[in-house]
Amino acid sequence: MTEENVSATLTIAVPVTRVFAVLADPATHSAIDGTGWVQEPVDRAPLTAVGQLFRMDMYHAGHPDGDYQVVNKVQALDPPHAIGWLTGQRKTDGRLEFGGWTWRYDLAPLGLAKTEVTLTYDWSAVPRYIRERGIRFPPFGPEHLTNSLHHLAELAASAAPA
Repeated sequence: MTEENVSATLTIAVPVTRVFAVLADPATHSAIDGTGWVQEPVDRAPLTAVGQLFRMDMYHAGHPDGDYQVVNKVQALDPPHAIGWLTGQRKTDGRLEFGGWTWRYDLAPLGLAKTEVTLTYDWSAVPRYIRERGIRFPPFGPEHLTNSLHHLAELAASAAPA
């Protein structure tokens, strides 16, 4: 694979503001996730600013600890058109270390009641020392992004109007 990102696109029969509101709520992220790794939000405040940090509890059988926690830093926030974050972790000495991979949702309204959503996972900024740990990128199959978008569509369709 020469590209260092993967993406998927889905048209959702929901207004763009409602889709964005679901994505900006960390409490919905476990239900959106197509891998089952994302568990519960530690920080439940809506995502409202670039630079905002929010933590999520995670589980992955291949992770050395099984249960672990990530710290995400909002990198893109253009309501209701884009939202994205960089994922990292808090080291034992308290420092934050970001791995260089990002999640980004780009939303394009298609009239008043439909939204085209593109989800992109990008690992192009992962430093060599992290790549040398043996982590495979992307760490999930291509169906993950499509599954996530279908979960998002279901949540947004049942969410209260934004």
